[in-house]
Amino acid sequence: MTLKATTSLPDARAFLGDAPVMAKRRVAAAGSAGEAKQLRVAIVHYWLVSMRGGEKVVEELCRMFPQADIFTLVCNRDRISDFLKTRNIRTSFLQKIPGAQRHYTKMLPLMPFALEQFDLQDYDLVLSSESGPAKGIITRADALHVCYCHSPMRYIWDQFHVYRHGLPWVGRALMSITAPMLRAWDVTTSSRVDVFVANSDYVASRIRRFYDRESIVIHPPVATDDFAVGKGKGEFYLYAGQLTTYKRPDIAVRACTEAGRKLVVIGEGEQLPYLKSIAGPTVEFLGHQPFNVLRDHLSRCRALLFPGTEDFGILPVEAMASGRPVLAFDAGGARETVSSPQVGFRFAEQTTEALLETMAAFEEVEDDIDPHAIRAHSLKFSSAVFRDRLSGLIEQQLSSHGDRSADVFRRRAG
Repeated sequence: MTLKATTSLPDARAFLGDAPVMAKRRVAAAGSAGEAKQLRVAIVHYWLVSMRGGEKVVEELCRMFPQADIFTLVCNRDRISDFLKTRNIRTSFLQKIPGAQRHYTKMLPLMPFALEQFDLQDYDLVLSSESGPAKGIITRADALHVCYCHSPMRYIWDQFHVYRHGLPWVGRALMSITAPMLRAWDVTTSSRVDVFVANSDYVASRIRRFYDRESIVIHPPVATDDFAVGKGKGEFYLYAGQLTTYKRPDIAVRACTEAGRKLVVIGEGEQLPYLKSIAGPTVEFLGHQPFNVLRDHLSRCRALLFPGTEDFGILPVEAMASGRPVLAFDAGGARETVSSPQVGFRFAEQTTEALLETMAAFEEVEDDIDPHAIRAHSLKFSSAVFRDRLSGLIEQQLSSHGDRSADVFRRRAG
């Protein structure tokens, strides 16, 4: 059957389905030729109010797809990188609410509504970066939606009671009422994703449990080139990160206080007053510090203490990129990064006593640990490895996605 371009554009679009002819051609061409620069790409991230692991992933996605537009619920331009400031960032109606950049987490019940207001009908490829709500956006029916999942939303799933406990009674009541609806929405919107990518095996298991979906594990990018092996023996133990309950900084503070070991704490959070009250004279609190100070301390520490449970945990890899071992709680992403005694030790119980035993075992062999071998291990998690693996996956998915679109077109035309 020979087709002639005699129909009007609206009729042609209706005949083809949900997208114009050129959109299908872009997807098919990107898949077959391995060239994705002609695609219209949207990157959806929950909120841009700091520069942590999720935001570093967004930076790498922007480098892979420089033509991409960013959609986010709330953005604080004063706290994001200069690189991200150059991007086309579109925010939701939540941005206009006074205080949104500081109190965005309190707006959780409104986030599904805000997210679904984003109009993504012009985009062929949608990359959602999920930890808060991001994957629930509505895409064009034939667009490819890849979700890079840092974690299913902790505050409505396995960390629900932890977060709820930290709220005043009004917040606890509101969260108890809205959480069941948010869980239902979260599960339902998982079907809007074509491919889930998990940042660790630990997160893949949580995706399977909460969404009943399989995922492909690609570890997040770590800027290993920004770190270098330090000189000499480490001078102190280091804890770095948010000083919040679930990260358990109290274990590190208590262990070093009891053992009389020097500990430097970098970070800020609601637990700071409590931690200072239980700390001995060997513990020093530096508060929030810029990256160059953190990098310096990572290169000079004896070991990084990592007593919390993280979905992946970029900081341990940054410590290893500095040639320093990690003493980590045996859970979450640490099982995949602190994977042998050559790079660090894991302790089985999340207690001060377990960390003290691990510190003693580490100090017996401390002089035999090779910093360069530790750094070599960290390169498995570099930004280059991330880009290579994710671009290969997206190219493969675009290829099969484009073929499916072409098959549908051929069946309708015939």
